Amino acid sequence: MPIEIKMELIEAFAAESDRNQELTHFLLNEIVPRYDAFDAGHDRHHALYVMTQSLHLAQFYPEVYRPMVLTAAAYHDLGLVNGREQHHADSAKIIRSDERLQQWFTSDEVEVIAQAAYDHRASAKTAPASIYGRIVAEADRQIEVETVIRRTIQFGMKQYPQLSKEESHERTAEHLREKYGEGGYLKLWIPESDNAQRLAELRAIIADEPQLRTLITRLYHFLRADS
Repeated sequence: MPIEIKMELIEAFAAESDRNQELTHFLLNEIVPRYDAFDAGHDRHHALYVMTQSLHLAQFYPEVYRPMVLTAAAYHDLGLVNGREQHHADSAKIIRSDERLQQWFTSDEVEVIAQAAYDHRASAKTAPASIYGRIVAEADRQIEVETVIRRTIQFGMKQYPQLSKEESHERTAEHLREKYGEGGYLKLWIPESDNAQRLAELRAIIADEPQLRTLITRLYHFLRADS
């Protein structure tokens, strides 16, 4: 089951002022729909999750200007329009070139938003440059066992349709170990997040090969039947 999207956080944010209302309307109606063109792991459900989770994490940091973190979250994956490899950099370029943001932010604030989007990727070798990047990166992790495995399978089905069932299983397991396993490249940045506990649960399953294979097999068959 997908992780809950706490839309009431966005609604409460919007209700605080006319300025917030205008920004929220813009993000929900002009930016979020662009995710409909992406794969199932990066659709509007994912965008809304990252936005609501970013607002949730921002509450632990009073110095954070929430309109900026919400905007960075909304734009963070738009660069996928040009492909996955450099999507973080392309997302930052989209933010810097979107003159509509000047209605709500200074040029310096737009640059921080762009940098936060750039820094969100899980494979980044260095820590995000600001608290905004750390929040969006943490919110983007979306660590929930079935969600993670399902998204990994879906990506493989789209990018490697020629793989057999067994080859798909092996690719999925290998990616899970590389990214989420002990010593994997995914890093967490916000101690107030519950991602650490979720990651521990996922790692326990990754380490249990029979259990992992059972989960992959079940979700694989579900996705094949649903396609």
